[in-house]
Amino acid sequence: MDVNEAQWRKSSRSSDKGDACIEVAGMTAGVAVRDSKDRDGGTVQLERGSFGQLLDYIRGIEMS
Repeated sequence: MDVNEAQWRKSSRSSDKGDACIEVAGMTAGVAVRDSKDRDGGTVQLERGSFGQLLDYIRGIEMS
């Protein structure tokens, strides 16, 4: 699947103030992530397991 045809959704943690906004899209081979303010700026594509590890890491930072 092409990332341009993906169903993107904005992170529930993103604010309406224009800062720290990301979008994610489920892909056949994993998860794609992009900056919602710069949609043409490229994407990061991760395998599902790696994306899960990234989320665990981020959640750990938030709790400290």
